[in-house]
Amino acid sequence: ARVQARPVYSFSVASRLGWRGNAAPIVRRGIDWLLAHYRRRDGLYRALVSPSGEALDETAMLYDQAFVLLGLASAATLLDAPAEFEAEARALRDALARQLAVAGSGFLSSAGAPGLRESNPHMHLLEACLAWATVGADPEWGDWADAIVVIALGRMLLPDNGAIGEEFDAHWHSPPGRAAQRVEPGHQFEWAWLLLQGNQPPDGVRYRTAMRLLALGETHGVAAGFAFNTLGEDLRPLDRNARLWPQTERLKANALAGALTGEGRYWDHAAAAAEALLTYLATEPAGLWHDLHLADGGFADACVPASSLYHIVCSIDVLDRVIRSADRRGP
Repeated sequence: ARVQARPVYSFSVASRLGWRGNAAPIVRRGIDWLLAHYRRRDGLYRALVSPSGEALDETAMLYDQAFVLLGLASAATLLDAPAEFEAEARALRDALARQLAVAGSGFLSSAGAPGLRESNPHMHLLEACLAWATVGADPEWGDWADAIVVIALGRMLLPDNGAIGEEFDAHWHSPPGRAAQRVEPGHQFEWAWLLLQGNQPPDGVRYRTAMRLLALGETHGVAAGFAFNTLGEDLRPLDRNARLWPQTERLKANALAGALTGEGRYWDHAAAAAEALLTYLATEPAGLWHDLHLADGGFADACVPASSLYHIVCSIDVLDRVIRSADRRGP
């Protein structure tokens, strides 16, 4: 479902940012296809369908549901249909509460993995709830966002280093195995950006955690101008290759921190992230992107994921918003 929802988001936001194409019919077709072919009878959305609409993977992943909610929120704005799409979003939220929510413990990654908790789908669910809290009429979106933040601050921070971990068991303990102990700099930046939203008081735990995650990402997760892929639990590099998306998250977090604090160091980091991101976009022909910058220099010669468009558009949107906000405040 994320395969369909991410382009809906990207075209919706790109239109608001000034893209001159006719986004409305593209987004409407995307939403109609999503509702017709991805939605299961129980109200959740399956993972994958064929080009003709036949179900290929019935798994309902929390990660996918989050992107469906985000796509619906962006479409509601572009198509000026908040009531129509909020009804669909609330139906999905109710289905999530019935089938994937665990009382006081967040959400299952999928119904088929009762022993697994993952921070990443919770992060994107928070992103979607924050979007609906802005465009929707139901105050429960804010309640859901607050509940996810409580889980993040209370359960997802690794005790030895304070970073956001990736995978946990049913009790939010790190499972055994090195792969489960990885720390992704891109996700430290992304969580920082989300936690800073909503005019948080600087002395509050949410704000202080966000700034600490931002500092952690900058200190341990950036080398030679690029935010790289993976750290170990000891915060030493595991994978110095750098995908495109961590550059966008570094840009978003630092731009928002710069706008909130007025401190030049955050704008310097945001500018460095933007410069790095632009190197991924220098392709021939123009209009595509590289996905993987190699630690020894240059880019991997490989196919690139279309999902990167979501990250690129989102980073431009955040930068546009903070600049406009600064312009309104004046010098």
